[in-house]
Amino acid sequence: MKQVLLIGIALFLAIFSAKAQDSFDPDELLVQARDLIFEDKYYEGRKIAFRALEKYPNYADILILVGRSYAWEGKNDSASIYLERAIVASPNYVDGYVAYLDNLFWSDNLSKSEEILNRAKSNLGTPTPDEITYRESRLLYYREDYNAAYDLVEPLFDKGFNQEEMLSYLKNLERLKSINAVGATYDYDTFQDEIDAWHTWSVYGRTRTKLTGSLIARVTQSARFDDFGTLVELDAYPSIGKNGYAYLNVGGSGASFFPKFRFGASYFHNLKKAWEVEGGYRYLGFSEVTHIFTGSVGKYLGNWWFNVRLNVIPDDAGTSTSSQFTARYYFKTAEDFFSLQLGTGVSPDEETRDQSQLLNSYRARLGYQQLIFPRFQIFGYTGYSRDELSTDNYRNNLNLSLGFEYRF
Repeated sequence: MKQVLLIGIALFLAIFSAKAQDSFDPDELLVQARDLIFEDKYYEGRKIAFRALEKYPNYADILILVGRSYAWEGKNDSASIYLERAIVASPNYVDGYVAYLDNLFWSDNLSKSEEILNRAKSNLGTPTPDEITYRESRLLYYREDYNAAYDLVEPLFDKGFNQEEMLSYLKNLERLKSINAVGATYDYDTFQDEIDAWHTWSVYGRTRTKLTGSLIARVTQSARFDDFGTLVELDAYPSIGKNGYAYLNVGGSGASFFPKFRFGASYFHNLKKAWEVEGGYRYLGFSEVTHIFTGSVGKYLGNWWFNVRLNVIPDDAGTSTSSQFTARYYFKTAEDFFSLQLGTGVSPDEETRDQSQLLNSYRARLGYQQLIFPRFQIFGYTGYSRDELSTDNYRNNLNLSLGFEYRF
């Protein structure tokens, strides 16, 4: 009898111990799993998550975490299984639809995206949550309906919706939807009585084609050095895939202070987390031909855009460099901003200056742009530069630039 009692106690303790070991707080397991998955330890994190799901199969946050971990690994079908379970378990939970739509966009499954988007709008009611409106805009973007995509997302930016790649996305939409426009600019350069002031004005027209993207024709005229000259240019911004586009420029002039022929080409690629990189080449045919290799790195951060550019200019006498730092702060809309530019040397996209005539240049520039009516935009810049013409000869330059654009 005593032996039977001992066996019974042992069985009871074993069962109690097993239950105790299986007793856990699912919220703690969620935190543990999330920490591992955010460190790219997907297998280890999911192992903990699966343990929680065995006892709590409808825990939406854990289902979403597992789904996103599969999506980040590129295992989109597996991700969809868990994200479908998440929105079935919690049909009124925004995060489940957000994760599901992101996964479907990454796998180019646009038809399924529309179905999930409609389920989200139906289950979540009105007003539609900002996170869902943003993804509805994304779906329109992937279907190349850029105007409708912009109309949805611009009000979100205006009211401060916080999305990591929001500003980058808006600027890309502006480029893609680019409507017809005409504009004009005027530049005044004074040199503190060293030489007579320069007067430069230009007019341009912009349109868009499927082949070229934005297409800009520009005529620039300038009076300087007791002479007068005209420069004619054509710019194009063709799209290259979903995440890239090119810049192409060709132009020429018969004036001595403009390049007789200029050519430029760059490729821009949008990376994750609102980064953009660029690499390109410029040919400037002044009195001497200048070859320039240029590259830049840009980052959108909240309402800010930062860009650092480096230019390398090979020459028989040795290689020289120039650089520019640009910062913009966007307000109201993605077309309204303040800007600051600091630089050394001359930018390869400044068609009005002969790089071969300068040893060093240091400059600072402030700018402002605003869309004051839906079809009318104004902008202005002012800057100061100190240009080294020879070892003991410097030229101080104060610049004022004003312009407007009308869209139709």
